[in-house]
Amino acid sequence: MTALPPSLLPWLAAGAALLLLALLVTLISSGRNAQRARALETELGALRTTLELMDQRALQLAGRHAEEAARLQAALAEQRVRVEEQHGRGLATLQGSLRESFDSLQRQLGEALLRGSTDLGQRVEALTRITDERLKGIAGEVDRRLADGFDKTNATFSDVQKRLALIDEAQKKITALSAEVVSLQEILVDKRSRGAFGEVQLAQLVANVLPPGSYALQHRLGNDRIADCALFLPPPTGTICVDSKFPLESYRILADPARDEAERKRAEAQFKQDIRKHVRDIAERYILRDVTADSAIMFVPAEAVFAEIQARHPDLVDLAHGLRVWLASPTTLWAILNTAAAVLKDAATREQVDIIQRHLGHLGDDFQRFRQRMDRLASHIQQASRDVDEVNVSARKITERFEKIERVELEPAEVSKGSIRQAGESPAATRAPDPAPTPDQGRQA
Repeated sequence: MTALPPSLLPWLAAGAALLLLALLVTLISSGRNAQRARALETELGALRTTLELMDQRALQLAGRHAEEAARLQAALAEQRVRVEEQHGRGLATLQGSLRESFDSLQRQLGEALLRGSTDLGQRVEALTRITDERLKGIAGEVDRRLADGFDKTNATFSDVQKRLALIDEAQKKITALSAEVVSLQEILVDKRSRGAFGEVQLAQLVANVLPPGSYALQHRLGNDRIADCALFLPPPTGTICVDSKFPLESYRILADPARDEAERKRAEAQFKQDIRKHVRDIAERYILRDVTADSAIMFVPAEAVFAEIQARHPDLVDLAHGLRVWLASPTTLWAILNTAAAVLKDAATREQVDIIQRHLGHLGDDFQRFRQRMDRLASHIQQASRDVDEVNVSARKITERFEKIERVELEPAEVSKGSIRQAGESPAATRAPDPAPTPDQGRQA
């Protein structure tokens, strides 16, 4: 049985006494019989005796406990001394081991640092060398590029100077052109000068496109009217008259946005009146029955005037179409003249069809004779090829005979028969000669 700790015994005794006291108070308070109270008092006395015994036992146990505690303290002190001695010996051993490890680590670290410093020095030297080489290369490239840049800059500067010289020349030309434009404007102010300008432009266009003889300038018609240009086209078209008209004064006012609306309206009315008059005059003067074609061309030398008529005045266009007068600007007249040139070329080709057919017949006869002569030449070439083959066969046989003679393989009987001579004769030598050509064959050959 496990013994209780001595410190708990007083507490257990006090607890039992309190319990008995509580029971006694309870019994007394409840008014129970005295006999039972005396029994309880007897039990209480027994308990007191027991408690006294327990106190004595507790004192004895406390003494033993003190002895055990003293003995344990002495053992603990001895154990502490032994542990401290072992700890000192272990600490000394550990310090020695750590010192040796530190010395070894220091040596290894010194060697590693030495190797690292050596390697680092080599790498620094190599890097320095590479950097120097690259810097030299970069310096050379920079020098080369700077030289190229200076050359390009010099070339650009020279080019700029040349272009400035060209710009100066162009400025002079622009100044001269401005003077010419002013003079042209002065020319276009006068009606006669403006008409002459249109006629000159018309003449240049016609001369650049049509061949000579297919047109005439200042052509006089049967009604004593003189057209600025007449185009001589093949039938059924016939002669087409071209007249140059340049209604400029009213158009200038009409196209000037600075003018007021009323003045521009008057100019527009005058412009349409002038165009109608020009169209009617051309239809009356230059469309003659059995003399000219059933239509004529009104040449407007200014593209702007032509565009104004086509874009904003369709009634004028309808009037011109109704009178068989075709309006043309320099661009559209160029297309008309090219079409006329194609028509003239086609007519000339049709006129030469008979001559071409006759020459084609002669060419066919010549080709037939060429074919016959080519056939005869081919037969002669084939015969010559056969003769060459036979000569090659004879030459091969003669070569074989000579080889046999060199090897002394030829029999005497063969030598006596003169086989070498017979082998040297080619079939062409025994073939009958070709008959002499007749005079006709000689001429054809």
